Amino acid sequence: MTISIWRYSHLALAISSFIFIIIASITGIILAFEPISNQLQPYSIGSSNNITLAQTIIVLQEHYEEIISIEVDNNDFVSASVITNDGKNETFYINPLTGEKIGEIIEKAPIFKFATNLHRSLFLKSAGRFFVGLISFILFLIAITGILLIIKRQQGIHRFFSKIVKENFEQYYHIIVGRLTLIPILIVAFTGVYLSLEKFSLLPSHTAEHQIDYENIKTTPKKQIKDFIIFNQVTLKNLRAVEFPFSDDPEDYFNVKLSNKELIINQFTGQILSTIEYPFVKLASHWSLILHTGQGSILWSIILGIVCCSILFFIYSGFLMTLKRRKKSSILKNVYSKDKSEYIILVGSETGNTFDLAKIFYNSLLDLNKTVFISELNKYSSYKKAKHLIIFAATYGKGEPPSNAKNFITLLKKNIPIKEISYAVVGFGSLAYPDFCKYAIDIDKTLQSNMLFKSILDLHKINNQSFEAFKNWSLQWSKNTGIPIQLKEPPKKNKSKKESSFSVESRSLLNTDDTFLIRLRSENKISFMSGDLLSFYPENDPIERLYSIGKIDGDILLSVKKHEFGVCSTYFSKLNKNDIIKASIKRNPDFNFPVWATEVIMIANGTGIAPFLGMINTNKKIKSHLFWGGRNEESIELYHEIIQNSIKKNGTAYFYPAYSRVQEKIYVQHLLKRNSSFIAKTLDKKGAILICGSVAMQKEVIAIIDQICQKINHKPLSYYQNKGQLKMDCY
Repeated sequence: MTISIWRYSHLALAISSFIFIIIASITGIILAFEPISNQLQPYSIGSSNNITLAQTIIVLQEHYEEIISIEVDNNDFVSASVITNDGKNETFYINPLTGEKIGEIIEKAPIFKFATNLHRSLFLKSAGRFFVGLISFILFLIAITGILLIIKRQQGIHRFFSKIVKENFEQYYHIIVGRLTLIPILIVAFTGVYLSLEKFSLLPSHTAEHQIDYENIKTTPKKQIKDFIIFNQVTLKNLRAVEFPFSDDPEDYFNVKLSNKELIINQFTGQILSTIEYPFVKLASHWSLILHTGQGSILWSIILGIVCCSILFFIYSGFLMTLKRRKKSSILKNVYSKDKSEYIILVGSETGNTFDLAKIFYNSLLDLNKTVFISELNKYSSYKKAKHLIIFAATYGKGEPPSNAKNFITLLKKNIPIKEISYAVVGFGSLAYPDFCKYAIDIDKTLQSNMLFKSILDLHKINNQSFEAFKNWSLQWSKNTGIPIQLKEPPKKNKSKKESSFSVESRSLLNTDDTFLIRLRSENKISFMSGDLLSFYPENDPIERLYSIGKIDGDILLSVKKHEFGVCSTYFSKLNKNDIIKASIKRNPDFNFPVWATEVIMIANGTGIAPFLGMINTNKKIKSHLFWGGRNEESIELYHEIIQNSIKKNGTAYFYPAYSRVQEKIYVQHLLKRNSSFIAKTLDKKGAILICGSVAMQKEVIAIIDQICQKINHKPLSYYQNKGQLKMDCY
């Protein structure tokens, strides 16, 4: 079943019931405080596991004229209904060790009465109870479809708790909170349905009907209650209630209700006259009530309160995502029709984020007075005047198309172009997933197989909606087509964290690769690790720049390549000692050093070496191997001292350089191929591989490692990636 069906089902269920779910959630939050307030009362006896029913009865008989019943509620409060020495009938909480009264029975507070009635029946009595049960069932279905959506998004159930790619606040925390509260939500929904079914007698009924042979009831040998074997075996922990005989007639008896069965006890001999084991439906009803209300447990009541709060958050974030998705996916009002346009832009996007960049490209072409038409991939057809086809395709699930692109390849084969069309494909995805841009790859292959489509640019892959990468692609497209397109930068995003001040401790000179090292020190104490990111916004520039951090003696080490027109790299290259910059640290826990690994392989090229310099500098226990690709031996001079000092200091690191601009050209992937057995063995023995550097290098490296895994370990690289043994931070 396609992802769209699950998403539409999830949305339809939420829309049809959200008002009632809001009411149930708010009243649920209120009711979560009731068992907490009850548990805080000083009536619980902690040693109920060791107190027997016989002990309690004996002390009560010493204090009161007659005992009518004893009950232990879900809070482990023991209450007794007795006739006092003054002849009064009273019910109160007792101390089962002393028999003394310790408090009056707790009355339900008015706010809890109101919330309970609203929560159970919406003040509509039986009709309301039915409707609440239906809403509970819908909530259960919403949770199930939500699970399926997460499994689809994460590319399989084995990656259910893997890293979530953060697109925006509501999307990220909708999934994070959903995963954390999944089981409690299912429990709340299921028990709500169960209790409603029980209310309407739709479950198998159970009535305890004891079969007692009254004619053969013995009255001898008469025993004292303290000598009743069963009363000495039953502890208050397992007792629910005991009803005392009304008279001295042999036909009257003790009715003892335990957690799993009901007993009839001869009042003279202590003999068990009848036993009825509770069926599953009876036990399920009891536990459904406990789990749905939180009675008897402060911790579970708090969890239920959190669950109700999370459901309110899901309603907010879910509808916000839907509104944003609809807004983003709504196509611009085209200035030109499809048959009058020379430039056709088609977009495939599951969340709508890809439309943001597609519309920037669309508007840029319009600014050049080009006839351009934009639409979804599912609306592909023939185009009379089309000269250029530009496809922006995101990937969803295991290399599958987004819901608005699932018919594209079929339509492509049916609608034959009128004349030759030049095309370019841009894939959007995340390197956190094994099938990075898989659907865009499929589209590119399909277009290549058709002689009427002419590629003017190789498939371009963009990680996490990077505008910088998109801008680089547009420059290549502009160069190949001769169209001087200028993209308008998107509005500056609000900075996610408050910026801190960092002083420059040192900056190296440019080496032969126009690369330099810069060392920064925070003026305030900030926690960070190698592999985290430094977020920096140049002055009057809306685009965030991220640099991988190496941690050296508490300082931040950055490796930066100066680009001719690079705003940020040029700025950094002119900084001097003691200069101050404003930036923030972004945690990147999925790329920190894997302390759980048996052995670690680090692979980098160029400036991607920075986080690994910090890792080998601090790692003193786990053997690590750094494979690095540069141009020539002069390229490594910038990092040589740090590498050698780390090797000498810790004795855990090994360095393998590859130089591509010398007589014998060697790239880092060639080194990996030469060490195939070692790499395969490392992964097989629960080691880890970390990759940092350019996406181009990453693509080649992934292909080589995948071949190694398939050939030697007979498993794809995705097998190890799903287990968290492959970590990447490429750009």
